[in-house]
Amino acid sequence: MTMTRRQALSGMTAAMLASGPWLVRRALAQDARPPVIFVHGNGDHAALWLTTLWRFESNGWPRDRLTAFNFTDPLSRNDDAVPMAGRSGTEDQLRELTAVIAEVRARTGAARVALVGSSRGGYAIRNVVVEAGGGAQVSHAVLCGTPNRGVFDWDANPGSEYNGRGPFLKRLNGRDSDVVPETAFLTLRSAGNDKFAQPDGRLLGRPGVPTGITTEGPSLRGASNIALGPLDHREVAFHPRAFREIYRFIAGAEPQTIAVAAQAQVTLDGLVTGNPAGVPSNRPVAGAGVEIYRVAADTGERQGQALLSKTSGADGRWGPLTVAPTDCLEFVLTVADHPVSHTYRSPFPRSSDVVHLRPARPFADADKAAGAIVQMTRPRGYFGIPRDVVLIDGKEPADVTRGVPNDAAATLRLATSEIGRPVVGLFNEERIVARAWPASENRIAVAELTW
Repeated sequence: MTMTRRQALSGMTAAMLASGPWLVRRALAQDARPPVIFVHGNGDHAALWLTTLWRFESNGWPRDRLTAFNFTDPLSRNDDAVPMAGRSGTEDQLRELTAVIAEVRARTGAARVALVGSSRGGYAIRNVVVEAGGGAQVSHAVLCGTPNRGVFDWDANPGSEYNGRGPFLKRLNGRDSDVVPETAFLTLRSAGNDKFAQPDGRLLGRPGVPTGITTEGPSLRGASNIALGPLDHREVAFHPRAFREIYRFIAGAEPQTIAVAAQAQVTLDGLVTGNPAGVPSNRPVAGAGVEIYRVAADTGERQGQALLSKTSGADGRWGPLTVAPTDCLEFVLTVADHPVSHTYRSPFPRSSDVVHLRPARPFADADKAAGAIVQMTRPRGYFGIPRDVVLIDGKEPADVTRGVPNDAAATLRLATSEIGRPVVGLFNEERIVARAWPASENRIAVAELTW
């Protein structure tokens, strides 16, 4: 008798069940990959998920089922219940994430989505899934370095969302379980290098004062909890090791590659967003000047005329621009009331529409007397000395805290006689060469690390 397709499928399912549930998960993952929404942390924006998006794409995940979005005002309030200009509370983030989930489900036709959050982004995820009853719409929730027990647990700052004794975390942590049965939860944490999961208050400005928090603070009762060794607070979201855990938890299978697969041609785009009065904002900036140059990898010198010269419109968009995956680039951003920033970047191996640009902060008093100012920044992690090789102009930066990784920027101040020369920024295997621009013209050079 000829076997029907339904019978054949039924037999296959039975065989897979006999082989083990992982095989079923793998087969299902290949047939129906859920849309994944990436939720950034405090003060951040969608661009931090750049390398994670590339790694998902390199494993065949459809780009239209990957969403990294911006919270409007990404910085938290001092007191969650008291409004502050340009800052958000937990209810603001709950509302915005709920809207993004609805939009992605409507656009893709998927009944459920997977959510991946870095740091504070995990608060919004827990708020949606556990507190607001959104578990039926969320298949997977991955929280990376989220301070689930708080950054501190003490009487000071009682209204802070980061206080384990505060109303927000008491509500989230007040149940018998921290998860819901409809949603699979995973937490990723550091084994001791997370600046926001430390037993001593030194990194919070209160040395010797117990925080009431341990290195296991990001873990959740009822979740799969994984410690990723010496990775720091941000790396547990953006490091290749973190990607592997995120991918296999959602896909039900190991990624085929951890490396980013290069494309023959790369198209870049993104937003210019604000930084008013030093408060990071994801509101688009109109009227910003953006120029992009191809530069020599070994000297930072410009190679020819600008590849792009544009003024952002009301939507803040600065692109698109098509380049080669081997091009080192200089982004020049001009925004009123801010220094002109010359940001040097490693080659982009793949296309991205979340190459977001923020203006530099006005010069600090220590910078005003310098001939030139060069910074090295690491958005997807911190500088850990002696864990990492961190050199700017051939020397370990003096303004980077030793021990638990705590700093994502290092600043070099040069004499007027050194204007125009190349400055090498080195972080482990990533090397970027910037040029020193005159501070007297209100210009700053930034070597921005990608990896």
